[in-house]
Amino acid sequence: MTGTGDIPCDFEAMRALARRRLPRFAFDFVDGGALRESALARNAAALDAIRLVPRVLTGATTRDLSTALLGRRYAMPLGVAPIGMANLVAPGTDLALARAAATAGIGYALSTAGTTALETIAEAAPESWFQLYVGRDPGITDDLLRRAAAAGYPVLVVTADVPAPGKRLRDLRNRFTLPLRPGPGMALDLLRHPRWALAMATGGAPRFANLEAYSPPGSSTGSLAELMAGQSSARLDWELLARIRERWPRKLVLKGVLHPDDARRAAALGVDAIGISNHGGRQLDAAPAPVEMIAPIRAAVGGAVPLIVDGGVRGGEDIMRCLASGADFVLLGRAFLHAVAALGGARGPTALIALLHDELDRAMTQSGCRRITEIDGALLHRPGDSCGGPGA
Repeated sequence: MTGTGDIPCDFEAMRALARRRLPRFAFDFVDGGALRESALARNAAALDAIRLVPRVLTGATTRDLSTALLGRRYAMPLGVAPIGMANLVAPGTDLALARAAATAGIGYALSTAGTTALETIAEAAPESWFQLYVGRDPGITDDLLRRAAAAGYPVLVVTADVPAPGKRLRDLRNRFTLPLRPGPGMALDLLRHPRWALAMATGGAPRFANLEAYSPPGSSTGSLAELMAGQSSARLDWELLARIRERWPRKLVLKGVLHPDDARRAAALGVDAIGISNHGGRQLDAAPAPVEMIAPIRAAVGGAVPLIVDGGVRGGEDIMRCLASGADFVLLGRAFLHAVAALGGARGPTALIALLHDELDRAMTQSGCRRITEIDGALLHRPGDSCGGPGA
């Protein structure tokens, strides 16, 4: 189903168009999860299970979707999640996402596994965040911290939920590796998608740009991929996080938290916000959906620590479900890659942001909310409830 012209009118239409325009191995890398993809499905199902009970006669003729987080005002409680290998979708995807987010006034986080150097992103979109993987080599971690601080990043996001790479069966079945080594199946896939193949041939295959400084000049994509694999490490512990907190002079987010006790400990250590995430269902397939853990984590840390959530969000009503459940801010990852694949870097991200803004604005109007702070637990109705939450 499409909206105006050739612009898809919802997430599923955007995803379907992306599926047609990407080679299967590239689409599966973006779209897939770990093992049986139970966590991936659970993320969306948990959001679907949340009902919102609208309030009427509130006079919500105008809505203010803006929100404050970590010292900045955003146009809406939305950001682009850190995405590894974004340029696999199309050359220049990292930059396209960063610029679109900056123009729209929403958040954007560059991944350590990004395919554009952190200095380049900081210059193009100075309010971006930088996401850090703490790998096996402490020298690389220390230098990435130094570079991010020197580039002026206002927020550092430390990812805690990748002590080892997830087992992603789609990638294994597709024999997806870096650099690409096309076998007969992949070669046929490339022939069916000549536009993507030409873009990669002319724009360059994706490389882990933030790690090139730690490899000999001219290192192959394969060498950089091996170096990136070393950034998945169980070395990160509470002592090391405390040292990062001491060294990092600006806002710090710990991402990948699902247990209330971990959230409580992170808050006591001094993180500025907590990212509730199961890595988009790409790590532990048995993990709960992040939206299910918002309430217990909010109870553990109280109201002073902002909660940022990602996982399974497919539209504006899902954003509202997260906020009503107790989150302060919502990140989307896959959806933005689908948008770039579907419509290109110039149009895709902007179209998706507009779609999400429209859907959130409509949901607020229909629920009787005039501002983001009015979206709270009083709107919630889950199966088994007889009415809305407190204050209903």
